[in-house]
Amino acid sequence: MFKNFKTDWMSNVRGDLLAGIVVALALIPEAIAFSIIAGVDPKIGLYASFSISVVIAFTGGRSGMISAATGAMALLMVTLVKEHGLEYLLAVTVLTGVLQILAGYLKLGSLMRFVSRSVVTGFVNALAILIFMAQLPELTNVTWHVYAMTAAGLGIIYLFPYLPVIGKLIPSPLVCIIVLTAISMSFNIDIRTVGDMGNLPDTLPIFLWPDVPLNLETLLIILPYSIGLAVVGLLESMMTATIVDDLTDTSSDKNRECKGQGLANIFTGFLGGMAGCAMIGQSMINIKSGGRGRLSTLSAGVFLLIMVVFLGPWLKQIPMAALVAVMIMVSIGTFSWSSITDLRKHPISTNIVMLATVIIVVMTHNLAIGVLVGVLLASLFFANKISRMMVIKNNSDAHKSREYTVIGQVFFASSDKFITSFDFKEVIESVTIDLSAAHFWDVTSVSALDKVVVKFRREGTQVELIGMNQATQTIVDKFGVHDKPEEVEKLLAGH
Repeated sequence: MFKNFKTDWMSNVRGDLLAGIVVALALIPEAIAFSIIAGVDPKIGLYASFSISVVIAFTGGRSGMISAATGAMALLMVTLVKEHGLEYLLAVTVLTGVLQILAGYLKLGSLMRFVSRSVVTGFVNALAILIFMAQLPELTNVTWHVYAMTAAGLGIIYLFPYLPVIGKLIPSPLVCIIVLTAISMSFNIDIRTVGDMGNLPDTLPIFLWPDVPLNLETLLIILPYSIGLAVVGLLESMMTATIVDDLTDTSSDKNRECKGQGLANIFTGFLGGMAGCAMIGQSMINIKSGGRGRLSTLSAGVFLLIMVVFLGPWLKQIPMAALVAVMIMVSIGTFSWSSITDLRKHPISTNIVMLATVIIVVMTHNLAIGVLVGVLLASLFFANKISRMMVIKNNSDAHKSREYTVIGQVFFASSDKFITSFDFKEVIESVTIDLSAAHFWDVTSVSALDKVVVKFRREGTQVELIGMNQATQTIVDKFGVHDKPEEVEKLLAGH
């Protein structure tokens, strides 16, 4: 336990603290923007980002990952806030947390193993595109000063690390924000700043019990929203954890992350914040700024609260161009550029899954829908591929008998092919079906086997099944009907 404490909290103190400052600065406009999307006061998103970051630092399953208020979650809250108000949003946030903890105990985080690499790549690329698109409003219908400041910010971000000694000590995104803020204030440049995004809170959050009636009617109102938020939040968090795993070449505990996200949202609901989840953009900023441990996540939340409550007048002076430069850097770094050249090398099915995930996410701005579509397509392509690998060989001898050897996987996608591979009209006395190299997976495949046996017997041919493995024998004994006369009669009547 002590070893984990040292690794998670004390192995990278300077890097984690500096990265936490950068992340906190980048979280402020995002939290305000997401609050506006949800239709609530900016402090709701800011309090949520503080609370979620602090709690998840202790309870989460992935070190160095940043969780806060997110746009994907905010979009699901709009109707609830309009129809029922803020108090119901707080109640939804608490219930969302409860459902996520339940998901953790049910080990639903383990379902990430069913998400293919092509889906993850599509998710990453779509997110990079969305991050870049989110910066466009700050770069349209503006003066040349904004473009100059953004270009200067990108120059600092990419060139500062090459400076001897100091370039490795301070995260370049932090230098970008400090330098551009100093230039903007010194020359009194008239450009959009953080203060223009909305009012910053000037008090600490306090414990709030959601002021909603505790009855069945309230539960029926908040449950559908909570389920949607829980699913989207966990899906985005699990995908982000997978990406951070790859970036840092370390592993994460997905089920612990589910529970951690749940606890974070419960605390957030009681502190007057909106539900949130992991953020790929801020997580990328954290990793690229040198953050690796839980201390970076904790410091991001703590610095965020200190900045907005106690350093508001200074914070308001930060030009949005500086934060736009940071987010463009994140967008460029997030996009998997190798996936473009891989289009020529990878199978067409893999490319379709990746591109479909990108297109759906970008069009709907809903990460959950895009990932679910990608997983569905990947599953269909996989099932089709496995079904094509099933073959049936046949041999005959002089005694008017035939032996069929089934090789491969028999399941719902290959059942029709299994049936049509037999010649039921051939006049023979007996048929032997060798299943030693086959595996039957579901009720559909067992039903197909029943049909084959019954059709042969209907033509007066004796049928013998040999070589079943234990798993196939079990499912055939449980669901098969070819050796049960009364069930065979029903099957024949069906034809």
